[in-house]
Amino acid sequence: MNEISILIMEDEPIVAEDIAGALRRNDYIVSAIVYNREDALAELKNNLPDVAILDINLNGKMEGIEIAETIAGNYQIPFLFLTSYSDKKTLANAKVTEPAGYIVKPFTEAGLYSSIEIALHNFAQKSRRNFPELKLSTINKFLPSPVSEREFQLLQLIYNGCTNKQIAAELFISINTVKKHINNLYLKLDATSHSSAIARIRQLILQ
Repeated sequence: MNEISILIMEDEPIVAEDIAGALRRNDYIVSAIVYNREDALAELKNNLPDVAILDINLNGKMEGIEIAETIAGNYQIPFLFLTSYSDKKTLANAKVTEPAGYIVKPFTEAGLYSSIEIALHNFAQKSRRNFPELKLSTINKFLPSPVSEREFQLLQLIYNGCTNKQIAAELFISINTVKKHINNLYLKLDATSHSSAIARIRQLILQ
Protein backbone atom coordinates (compact mmCIF):
# COMPACT_ATOMS: atom_id res chain seq x y z
CA MET A 1 0.00 0.00 0.00
CA ASN A 2 1.26 3.43 -0.92
CA GLU A 3 -1.06 5.73 1.04
CA ILE A 4 -2.43 6.15 4.53
CA SER A 5 -4.43 3.04 5.39
CA ILE A 6 -7.36 3.23 7.79
CA LEU A 7 -9.22 0.54 9.70
CA ILE A 8 -12.95 1.15 10.25
CA MET A 9 -14.63 -0.51 13.23
CA GLU A 10 -18.38 0.08 12.91
CA ASP A 11 -21.27 -2.36 13.42
CA GLU A 12 -23.74 -0.56 11.12
CA PRO A 13 -22.87 -1.63 7.53
CA ILE A 14 -24.47 1.41 5.89
CA VAL A 15 -22.64 3.81 8.19
CA ALA A 16 -19.41 1.88 7.68
CA GLU A 17 -19.74 2.22 3.90
CA ASP A 18 -20.46 5.95 4.28
CA ILE A 19 -17.24 6.33 6.27
CA ALA A 20 -15.32 4.22 3.74
CA GLY A 21 -16.63 6.29 0.84
CA ALA A 22 -15.64 9.54 2.53
CA LEU A 23 -12.15 8.19 3.19
CA ARG A 24 -11.62 6.96 -0.37
CA ARG A 25 -12.78 10.28 -1.82
CA ASN A 26 -9.98 11.89 0.20
CA ASP A 27 -7.35 9.44 -1.09
CA TYR A 28 -7.11 7.24 1.98
CA ILE A 29 -7.02 3.46 1.73
CA VAL A 30 -9.57 1.50 3.74
CA SER A 31 -7.54 -1.43 5.03
CA ALA A 32 -10.68 -3.21 6.32
CA ILE A 33 -14.15 -2.72 7.75
CA VAL A 34 -14.79 -4.78 10.88
CA TYR A 35 -17.97 -5.19 12.85
CA ASN A 36 -16.77 -6.66 16.13
CA ARG A 37 -13.88 -6.88 18.59
CA GLU A 38 -12.53 -10.22 17.35
CA ASP A 39 -12.18 -9.10 13.74
CA ALA A 40 -10.61 -5.81 14.84
CA LEU A 41 -7.97 -7.66 16.87
CA ALA A 42 -7.19 -9.90 13.89
CA GLU A 43 -6.75 -6.91 11.58
CA LEU A 44 -4.46 -5.13 14.03
CA LYS A 45 -2.33 -8.24 14.33
CA ASN A 46 -2.17 -9.23 10.66
CA ASN A 47 -2.77 -6.04 8.67
CA LEU A 48 -1.79 -3.09 10.87
CA PRO A 49 -3.28 0.16 9.51
CA ASP A 50 -1.87 3.66 9.85
CA VAL A 51 -5.01 4.92 11.62
CA ALA A 52 -8.05 3.31 13.25
CA ILE A 53 -11.54 4.80 13.38
CA LEU A 54 -13.58 3.21 16.15
CA ASP A 55 -17.22 3.23 17.06
CA ILE A 56 -17.58 2.91 20.82
CA ASN A 57 -20.73 0.82 21.20
CA LEU A 58 -20.72 -2.31 19.05
CA ASN A 59 -23.41 -4.96 19.38
CA GLY A 60 -24.56 -3.42 22.65
CA LYS A 61 -21.12 -3.53 24.23
CA MET A 62 -18.36 -0.98 24.76
CA GLU A 63 -16.03 -2.88 22.41
CA GLY A 64 -14.61 0.31 20.92
CA ILE A 65 -13.11 1.27 24.27
CA GLU A 66 -11.57 -2.19 24.61
CA ILE A 67 -9.97 -1.97 21.17
CA ALA A 68 -8.71 1.54 21.94
CA GLU A 69 -7.02 0.22 25.08
CA THR A 70 -5.40 -2.57 23.03
CA ILE A 71 -4.12 -0.10 20.42
CA ALA A 72 -2.79 2.25 23.09
CA GLY A 73 -0.96 -0.56 24.83
CA ASN A 74 0.36 -2.57 21.90
CA TYR A 75 0.36 -0.64 18.62
CA GLN A 76 2.02 2.62 17.63
CA ILE A 77 -0.84 4.12 15.60
CA PRO A 78 -3.29 6.96 16.24
CA PHE A 79 -6.98 6.15 16.66
CA LEU A 80 -10.14 8.24 16.64
CA PHE A 81 -13.60 7.58 18.01
CA LEU A 82 -16.53 8.13 15.65
CA THR A 83 -19.65 7.56 17.72
CA SER A 84 -23.20 8.60 18.54
CA TYR A 85 -22.34 8.74 22.24
CA SER A 86 -21.31 12.01 23.88
CA ASP A 87 -22.58 11.59 27.44
CA LYS A 88 -20.25 12.33 30.34
CA LYS A 89 -19.69 8.69 31.31
CA THR A 90 -18.75 7.63 27.78
CA LEU A 91 -16.48 10.63 27.36
CA ALA A 92 -14.76 9.85 30.66
CA ASN A 93 -14.12 6.26 29.56
CA ALA A 94 -12.90 7.39 26.16
CA LYS A 95 -10.51 10.04 27.51
CA VAL A 96 -8.58 7.47 29.51
CA THR A 97 -7.47 5.79 26.26
CA GLU A 98 -6.06 9.11 24.93
CA PRO A 99 -7.65 9.08 21.46
CA ALA A 100 -6.29 11.32 18.71
CA GLY A 101 -9.80 12.56 18.03
CA TYR A 102 -13.47 12.23 19.00
CA ILE A 103 -16.14 12.78 16.33
CA VAL A 104 -19.84 12.71 17.16
CA LYS A 105 -22.23 11.34 14.53
CA PRO A 106 -23.57 12.43 12.16
CA PHE A 107 -20.14 13.26 10.76
CA THR A 108 -19.23 15.50 7.84
CA GLU A 109 -16.66 14.51 5.25
CA ALA A 110 -14.70 17.71 5.85
CA GLY A 111 -14.74 17.15 9.61
CA LEU A 112 -13.58 13.56 9.22
CA TYR A 113 -10.75 14.55 6.88
CA SER A 114 -9.50 17.39 9.08
CA SER A 115 -9.66 15.21 12.21
CA ILE A 116 -7.57 12.49 10.57
CA GLU A 117 -4.99 14.95 9.22
CA ILE A 118 -4.58 16.63 12.61
CA ALA A 119 -4.37 13.22 14.32
CA LEU A 120 -1.61 12.09 11.96
CA HIS A 121 0.33 15.33 12.36
CA ASN A 122 0.10 15.38 16.16
CA PHE A 123 0.97 11.71 16.43
CA ALA A 124 4.04 12.18 14.23
CA GLN A 125 5.21 15.20 16.23
CA LYS A 126 4.76 13.33 19.50
CA SER A 127 6.68 10.35 18.15
CA ARG A 128 9.56 12.54 17.01
CA ARG A 129 9.95 14.00 20.48
CA ASN A 130 10.27 10.51 21.93
CA PHE A 131 12.90 9.19 19.51
CA PRO A 132 16.39 10.26 18.41
CA GLU A 133 16.97 12.34 15.30
CA LEU A 134 16.58 10.48 12.03
CA LYS A 135 19.96 10.04 10.28
CA LEU A 136 20.68 8.36 6.96
CA SER A 137 23.96 6.88 8.16
CA THR A 138 22.29 5.26 11.17
CA ILE A 139 19.56 3.67 9.07
CA ASN A 140 21.88 2.40 6.34
CA LYS A 141 24.21 0.84 8.88
CA PHE A 142 21.61 -1.87 9.51
CA LEU A 143 20.13 -2.33 6.02
CA PRO A 144 21.44 -4.80 3.41
CA SER A 145 20.28 -2.42 0.65
CA PRO A 146 21.10 1.22 1.50
CA VAL A 147 18.56 4.02 1.28
CA SER A 148 19.48 6.72 -1.23
CA GLU A 149 19.57 10.45 -0.45
CA ARG A 150 16.31 10.97 -2.37
CA GLU A 151 14.61 8.08 -0.64
CA PHE A 152 15.78 9.46 2.68
CA GLN A 153 14.02 12.75 1.90
CA LEU A 154 10.78 10.83 1.47
CA LEU A 155 11.48 8.79 4.55
CA GLN A 156 11.81 11.94 6.64
CA LEU A 157 8.45 13.19 5.36
CA ILE A 158 6.79 9.84 6.07
CA TYR A 159 8.32 9.99 9.55
CA ASN A 160 6.77 13.44 9.96
CA GLY A 161 3.32 12.07 9.15
CA CYS A 162 2.97 13.31 5.57
CA THR A 163 0.69 11.66 3.03
CA ASN A 164 1.76 10.88 -0.54
CA LYS A 165 0.10 14.05 -1.83
CA GLN A 166 1.90 16.16 0.75
CA ILE A 167 5.22 14.49 -0.09
CA ALA A 168 4.68 15.16 -3.81
CA ALA A 169 3.91 18.82 -3.13
CA GLU A 170 6.88 19.22 -0.77
CA LEU A 171 9.40 17.68 -3.19
CA PHE A 172 7.79 18.96 -6.41
CA ILE A 173 7.43 15.49 -7.89
CA SER A 174 4.48 13.48 -9.19
CA ILE A 175 2.39 11.08 -7.13
CA ASN A 176 3.62 8.22 -9.34
CA THR A 177 7.24 9.14 -8.57
CA VAL A 178 6.43 9.25 -4.86
CA LYS A 179 4.84 5.79 -5.08
CA LYS A 180 7.88 4.42 -6.92
CA HIS A 181 10.27 5.72 -4.25
CA ILE A 182 8.02 4.47 -1.44
CA ASN A 183 7.79 1.01 -2.99
CA ASN A 184 11.60 0.91 -2.99
CA LEU A 185 11.70 2.10 0.61
CA TYR A 186 9.20 -0.50 1.72
CA LEU A 187 11.31 -3.26 0.11
CA LYS A 188 14.46 -2.01 1.83
CA LEU A 189 12.75 -1.61 5.19
CA ASP A 190 10.67 -4.78 4.93
CA ALA A 191 7.54 -2.66 5.44
CA THR A 192 4.06 -2.66 3.90
CA SER A 193 2.61 0.68 5.07
CA HIS A 194 3.53 4.09 6.46
CA SER A 195 3.03 2.87 10.02
CA SER A 196 5.12 -0.27 9.57
CA ALA A 197 7.86 1.81 7.89
CA ILE A 198 7.90 4.20 10.86
CA ALA A 199 7.99 1.26 13.28
CA ARG A 200 10.94 -0.19 11.38
CA ILE A 201 12.76 3.17 11.44
CA ARG A 202 12.28 3.42 15.20
CA GLN A 203 13.65 -0.08 15.60
CA LEU A 204 16.76 0.82 13.57
CA ILE A 205 17.57 4.11 15.28
CA LEU A 206 17.27 2.54 18.73
CA GLN A 207 19.72 -0.27 17.98
